[in-house]
Amino acid sequence: PPKHKEPMQPLDQVRDDLAKGAKPLAGKLVLLVHPAWHSCGSHQVFVMQAHAYRALGALVHSLAISDFPGWTAGSKAHEAYLAATPDLIADQRHYAGMPRRRMATPRFLAAARQWLHGNAAAMLCATTRGTELPTELFALPCIDLIHCNHFFCMPAALAFKGAHGPPIVLDTHDMQARQFSLRNKSQFRLPPKASFEDMLALEIAEMREADLLIHLNDEEERSWRELLPDKAHALVYPAIKSMPTGPGGSDIIIVASANFPNYLSIAWFLNEVRPQAPDVPLRIIGNIDQIVCAQAPALFAQHAGVFCGRMDDLESAYANAAAILLPTTSGHGISVKTIEALSSGAPLIATREAFRGIAIDPAMLGNVTLAENAADFAAALRAIAKAPKPALDRPMSDTRRLYERLFAFDAYVNALAARIDPLLLSQEL
Repeated sequence: PPKHKEPMQPLDQVRDDLAKGAKPLAGKLVLLVHPAWHSCGSHQVFVMQAHAYRALGALVHSLAISDFPGWTAGSKAHEAYLAATPDLIADQRHYAGMPRRRMATPRFLAAARQWLHGNAAAMLCATTRGTELPTELFALPCIDLIHCNHFFCMPAALAFKGAHGPPIVLDTHDMQARQFSLRNKSQFRLPPKASFEDMLALEIAEMREADLLIHLNDEEERSWRELLPDKAHALVYPAIKSMPTGPGGSDIIIVASANFPNYLSIAWFLNEVRPQAPDVPLRIIGNIDQIVCAQAPALFAQHAGVFCGRMDDLESAYANAAAILLPTTSGHGISVKTIEALSSGAPLIATREAFRGIAIDPAMLGNVTLAENAADFAAALRAIAKAPKPALDRPMSDTRRLYERLFAFDAYVNALAARIDPLLLSQEL
């Protein structure tokens, strides 16, 4: 008699079905709601979400919501956003923002007062509530699923849900109250500064309205499961665009976008590591130069020669890198630049903090050198500059294989479908 076969787990079944060409969301319409951001890690997540739902057979409408009053549909900000985001492919794209005339409402003025004390959560939610949403979206015959990104976009998602509308999946993108609190430490705010607890309460209130909470890293998932034990949660690592494994070269690079945790990391590197390896040629790529220049003009002037600014062809920078540096010292949530570096298969010199939110021990990765302090980092930097490693094994490196297992597009599609299918099925019953 045939041996007993164990039933497939949901993810295994989805992977098997997709490999056979199944399109589980064929005929479904997904509304993807997200902030109108570009040139950042979050934007890359939105791009891959749109690709994933289309790969699953769904029609995708993207709704980008501006977080700045006055940046409405048809504005110069709208045009600039579209010009900067040709990679977000959807069946239809929409843009919305809050008109300036709504800034005079009591609700927005109250939020503005809170913002002066550092409560970014209140301001962002008020801006979304004041947004003029596209009428053509309300005219759609049926929206089967709303995939919302960031808690402050939930008011827009709920406007399309109605009383008996489609389920809402919320991608939490870390615990935003942490990010706001970190930002407030470096910026002037009227006393008393908004507390972490107050901002977290607003975040939780919006999240309670979602049907499923998706988290991008394991640290985030654990935190939200404790805070919202009555909600459905899922850990789905984001799909991040792969960088080429490339031929390698002589360049030693750091890639960083302009946010405050990245600024703190770059400042640490320039102040503590660089003086111990001053002659090693390197390049710092990305618009991080803008925030370093604004926050520490003297430090920027001292090291201006290593800053290259934003590059359109980031792929070539990774392909030609002899090594990639990840001098991460602060921040929350998973690091997109870490995942990009993993995908390249290049040698990495990194702090442990660079691997936050990923449930692995980076010490087990053969092409990663972990630095516990500035002296270790500088020593590893000098060593890799003196004796670059050959690029022949990059496609089979430990980091590349980790990327393919957790962060490649196919892995994301499989994981997303495994969570979405039961949610839609429960709505149909």
